[in-house]
Amino acid sequence: MKRIFAFLMLLGFLTLGNSWTAAAQEEMTTEDATEAVDSSAVAEEDSTAVEEPAPAEVAPAPVVEEVEMVEEEPGFHQQVKTKFIEGGWEFMGAVLLCLILGLSIAIERIITLNLATTNTDKLLANLEKALTEEGVEAAKEVTKNTKGPIASIFTQGLMRLDEGIEMVEKSIISYGSVEMGRLEKGLVWVSLFISLAPMLGFMGTVIGMIGAFDAIQAAGDISPTVVAGGIKVALLTTVAGLIVGVILQVFYNYLVSKIDSLVNTMEDSSISFVDLLVHYNQTKK
Repeated sequence: MKRIFAFLMLLGFLTLGNSWTAAAQEEMTTEDATEAVDSSAVAEEDSTAVEEPAPAEVAPAPVVEEVEMVEEEPGFHQQVKTKFIEGGWEFMGAVLLCLILGLSIAIERIITLNLATTNTDKLLANLEKALTEEGVEAAKEVTKNTKGPIASIFTQGLMRLDEGIEMVEKSIISYGSVEMGRLEKGLVWVSLFISLAPMLGFMGTVIGMIGAFDAIQAAGDISPTVVAGGIKVALLTTVAGLIVGVILQVFYNYLVSKIDSLVNTMEDSSISFVDLLVHYNQTKK
């Protein structure tokens, strides 16, 4: 019995020892495997870190300067042409015709009046010298060779000198009125165009407003897009007529002032001319 018990105990110790050894070996194997896995992971990380190429330096993108396209503003003539077309050729053309005709007459009058200006002091001095030295016929030659209404009035006065000073004065007054009418020639047409251009502009305004109300009636709604076209035409024609009226009014006032200046000069020089003839008659006697 003791031997059997001792054999069983020995067998148990051997079995437990083998179990402990196997467990130890298995634990050691597991730890080794874990370490191997860890080391392989580290190695892979190292290899990845080594094998992974360094990121290539990306060249900076070229800076493209954005060039802003600046739209050229239309010139003054282009703007005027555009507004003329938008305003409608019927009334805008009529207003433009008033401007052209009015300016042509005004410019012609300005040239004529400037040519009619005479140096009266020099003319009177030449007349006095001619009358004193050579007589009436020489004085007539002086006045005939001088341009302007004042010289023409003096010529008419010298032609009536034989009839007396009173006839000379009447002749100067009568012919002065004729010359004044010639100076004022064409002013009535300039005045007509001054009145006509704004009237045509206002007529275009009325017609434009009628068109706007027709558009409202057709659309059945009041909206800016519906009435904008008619109102724009109305305003453009009005502005065009007023501009033409203002321009022609400036020329008209200049012409009137120029004529008034010439008339005043004619009156003053006529008085001096009559005094000169009176002195000549007294000297002649």
